[in-house]
Amino acid sequence: MPSKPATVARSGSVVTVKPEQGAPVTVAEQVITGPSGLAIPVTGVKQDQLTDTYDEARGAGRRHDAIDIMASEGTPVIAAADGKVEKLFNSARGGITIYVRSPDQKWMYYYAHLSAYAPGLHEGQHLLRGAPVGFVGSSGNANPAGPHLHFSINRMEPGERWWQGTAINPYPLLAAKPASR
Repeated sequence: MPSKPATVARSGSVVTVKPEQGAPVTVAEQVITGPSGLAIPVTGVKQDQLTDTYDEARGAGRRHDAIDIMASEGTPVIAAADGKVEKLFNSARGGITIYVRSPDQKWMYYYAHLSAYAPGLHEGQHLLRGAPVGFVGSSGNANPAGPHLHFSINRMEPGERWWQGTAINPYPLLAAKPASR
């Protein structure tokens, strides 16, 4: 007896496929990539909508070392690059966060202030660029009036742990523009 076709639901640029038997699978469409090949990690955001907040001052005399990608609460967040989920973590500053290490172990992609993880996301999971990882939010110390994704990239040396590394500015890699000075 032939099986029934899967149900397909669309919400913005995200399509969810629900087979007759089994868990739903979410597929990100229209992945927008920067000049580096990294995907802009918030669906629907284009290069010209990005702002370089990397060098902005933050509390206690620290530098931001990331960019904030503004979007509505609940907007899907996708993997900027292939990698492995190294750590799912909830912190006072970052709130609901994800650390994804590149396959060559040289880069750590950090996603913070999420409202939730993508269903089924777990540590050790291998991701492809564009895979759903979570949803934009304002967890941690983010202002609830301005939900956003705090996105950073760290260059990793051999043996460095998920919270270590040297920050690099993701803005020129995503926006095809030089960093602000």
